[in-house]
Amino acid sequence: MVTLIAVDEFFFGANRIIINTIPIERVGTQGQSIAHTENEDLESLESAPLDFERVTNKTLGFEKVIAIGLPERSDKRDALELMASLTGFDIEWVDGVRPSSIPNKAIPYGIDPSAIRDNFLGSWRGHMNAIRRVVEQEVGSALIIEDDMDWDINLKSQLRNIAHGARQLLHQSSALPHSPYGDDWDILWLGHCGEPFPETLEENTGLPSKSVEQMSVKYFIHDDDTVPPYRKVSQLVDWSQYQPRTRIVHLSAAPICTFSYAISQRGARKILYALSVDGLHMAFDNSLAQLCRDAMYGLGRNQSGGLDVKCISVNPTIMFHHKAKGLVASGSDIQNVGSDGSIREKGETESIRWSMRLNLQNILTGKQLEAQF
Repeated sequence: MVTLIAVDEFFFGANRIIINTIPIERVGTQGQSIAHTENEDLESLESAPLDFERVTNKTLGFEKVIAIGLPERSDKRDALELMASLTGFDIEWVDGVRPSSIPNKAIPYGIDPSAIRDNFLGSWRGHMNAIRRVVEQEVGSALIIEDDMDWDINLKSQLRNIAHGARQLLHQSSALPHSPYGDDWDILWLGHCGEPFPETLEENTGLPSKSVEQMSVKYFIHDDDTVPPYRKVSQLVDWSQYQPRTRIVHLSAAPICTFSYAISQRGARKILYALSVDGLHMAFDNSLAQLCRDAMYGLGRNQSGGLDVKCISVNPTIMFHHKAKGLVASGSDIQNVGSDGSIREKGETESIRWSMRLNLQNILTGKQLEAQF
């Protein structure tokens, strides 16, 4: 079990930290990076390789990787297990939940079952079961992914850079933390549909410059060959401000979708309380994002944001859901789509340049790997 360290303040100092990446080889070798900051400890840089190499282990630097999926969707499990095996990490499964299996007495306070549709409650309960397992087993950290995930074939190289970013935002560059991502975060958002920066949220306009500086802290990963052209990613950020192939690690504002997110033990306990014990008022993904948004609201006003959930995001995302070829109706277990019997002739993944799912045959046959964009 990992003991997490609590501190009174979240972020300090300058808000611009830059990393330049050396172009990476495709599958089988890991990328290298050289970090440049005004205040980075040179001694920590020398010891960094072994420290950050922990993200390449069989659980991607977390204690567990948990996938959520309905047990009858063997097709999705086949694909995800193959992808994870070829990437080099292990998955532990938590079964998804059908809403019909949830009795009315177990529905959280604040939800009217007659007013919701699709698999609203089933999605919530599946995620809560995964989060509860983290709490029950006293797991220090876990990456939780949905069963239709896709990622870049260079995932482990990406995670090295993200670990650098998270540690810099947490000001944990000079000491060896329990986690390669640092020890003072609650949620690390790796896969989402898109997200703005916290300083651009409507409720944060007009704040004092010091408050804006605190919430706009960013870590820039430059010359990252895995970043798609900005026209292919979410436009919730004004990407015209940044050079192409720039990825950013930043404080979470309001991520959309819960494709992939990591939680610490402390974070898991906060989420279990906030989104089950205390009640639920929105869909799970919106509710989880709201915890991060509330924390930013409090940070900008130097006041408590409720549970003060400490969230870090990656933008553009490094994980996104895959739409498999075949019946469109087979894609989602949450929403009722494709009821007209339409067929998808080719698999699709948005926002991922070197798709693992779309390169499976190339990897298995030793053929040249293909970028989407």
